[in-house]
Order: sequence, then structure tokens, then C-alpha cells
Amino acid sequence: MSRIAQLARRRAILGVVLAVLLVVAVLTSAVVGQFAVSPAEVVGSLLRAVGIPTSWAPDDPTTEAALWVIRFPRIVMALAVGTALAVAGAVMQAVFGNPLAEPGVVGVSAGAALGAAFAIVTGLLAYGEWTIAVLAFAGGLGATLLVYGVSRANGRTEVVTLLLTGIAVNAFGGAGLAFLLFVAGSSSREQIVFWQLGSLSGSLWREALLVLVIAVAGTIAAVALARRYDILALGERNARHLGIDVERLRLWSIVLVALLTGAAVAFVGIIAFVGLVVPHLMRMIIGPAHRSLLISSAVGGALLIVVADLLARTVVAGAELPIGLLTSLVGGPFFFALLWRQRRASGGWA
Repeated sequence: MSRIAQLARRRAILGVVLAVLLVVAVLTSAVVGQFAVSPAEVVGSLLRAVGIPTSWAPDDPTTEAALWVIRFPRIVMALAVGTALAVAGAVMQAVFGNPLAEPGVVGVSAGAALGAAFAIVTGLLAYGEWTIAVLAFAGGLGATLLVYGVSRANGRTEVVTLLLTGIAVNAFGGAGLAFLLFVAGSSSREQIVFWQLGSLSGSLWREALLVLVIAVAGTIAAVALARRYDILALGERNARHLGIDVERLRLWSIVLVALLTGAAVAFVGIIAFVGLVVPHLMRMIIGPAHRSLLISSAVGGALLIVVADLLARTVVAGAELPIGLLTSLVGGPFFFALLWRQRRASGGWA
């Protein structure tokens, strides 16, 4: 069997496996919780919502409310956030040509955290419940555009300069966040720390649907750019010879990453390593072709966050762990494994 046929078979198998696991994870997340709901009731409630009469639908209004007010919005938010972060990571790795790149490199996470902390400390929450989300999104987008603007010179952007600028902006954001924590009261300080750790608790339909729309639109846009990413992987000079405007592609890609990541973290806080782990894992399985890589990353990211949120709700009885804590526990060792693998491949270690 040829290499191309093997990769095509892997993609087909991976697609089926991810789809099945995602359905199982979503159903399990809807069933498991402090309020008992059967799988038949979940399916029946969904069928009734789309106009299909069934005897499986729950008769108890409390069960119906638990599903449609609490669990379903949370699941939709998990799907949207996972998709957005994984696709953003895949785009970052395509733009930088480095499997260790992730959205935080361009300062979006640090900017979002600084914006959210500013809203909390200054009391801007009095102007509405979306204040944190709006300022977090604005902070992430602003930090990303600042990194890109500073690193651009003579009509070109050097990747190394952009990475170094991102480190500087991340350091500045961390210093600003530390200052806000220092001047904040105890309640504001606790709220900032909790937001940084990430949580899907209290997700609302209007928030979840907004993030879902941005995640789906961003994924479609990234897939539309997949062929250009494939050409860019041949090298910037070759890409220019083949008619690719590398600078424009890089600019719109970074803006896309900022939009996806900013929308994701605005409502749920910082969730680390999703944009690093998922695309790299998908690339190891199905190869570097970006169209299939982006689609599988979107599904894999959604699956990861749904499972992580389920574990966050159930691992400790009567309490909920921060979802960012769980993703970091998985992503940290995976990141070190990637570094080890890359160093061994380059002959850096014996």
C-alpha cells in the first residue's frame, strides 16, 4: 500500500473514531451530574426540541430545565472552546512552521488575562455581565496586533522577531496582571485567580452560541487557507515563487488566531495547551496536509474539552476542579515529551 493510500486510510479511521468518541463524550457529559438523567431522556429531549415526538422525552420539568439551562449550554461552550483553541493552534503551527507553536506565543492569553483583571479590579462589572468577556477579548486582540505591528519592518515580518516580541508582551502582561493582583481587594483577587484557571461553570446559551459561531466561522476560514499553508510549508521563498503573498497570509492568520483564542478565553478563562497538544497529535497520526489536519484538530479539540470538563465536574465529589488545571496536567508532560522527541531527532541528546 502506498504512503498516500495509508494516510487516506488513517484519516478515514481517525474521522470515524473522533466522531464516535465525541458523540459518546457529549452524551456522557449530559447524563452525568448531581441530578440523575438517563441517556434515553437526553436523546428524547433533543428529539422533542427538533419536533420529533417520542416517549423517551422527560416529563419532569426539573429534568428538562437541568438539561437545557445548565448542561446543554455548557456542552456547547465546551465544543466551541475546544474547536476554537485547537484550530488556532493548528494555524499558529502552520504560520510558524513549528509544531511547538501555540496561540499564547503572540500574547493573546496574556492580553486577555490583563483585560479581564482590569475589568474586575476597576469595578467595570457594574456596566454589565459581559464586561469581563469584552475586555478580555479586546486585550487578547490588542496584544496580538501589538506583537505583529512591532515585529514588522520594511514590509516583512521575521518569525524570530515576532516570537521575541511575543515573549516581551507576555512579560509585560504578566507584570500588569501582578500589579492588578497587588492592588485588588481579596474578593477581586480571588475572582481574577479563578478566571485565570478556567471554568465552564455558569455557561449561558447566548455566550455559548456566540463562541460557537466564531469557532465555526474561524474553522471554515482556516480550512479555506489550507492549500496556502501547504505551500508555505515548502518555505517562504518557494511560497512567494508560487504566487503566495506570505505577509498577507501571515497577517490574516494571526488575526484569525487572535479572534478564535480571544473568543474562547473571554467567557471561560485561560485554558492552556489545547492549541499545542491537539494539532501536534493529529499531525503525528494523519500527516501534515492542512485541510484534514485543521478539520481533525477541530473535532479533537472539542472532544478534549468536553472530556476535560466532564472530569472537572466528577473527579472530586461535591467540588469542581478548574478545567485549565486539568489541561495543564495533560499538556505539560506532553510538551516535555515533544521537546525530548525533537531534541533526540536533531541529535541534541545522546
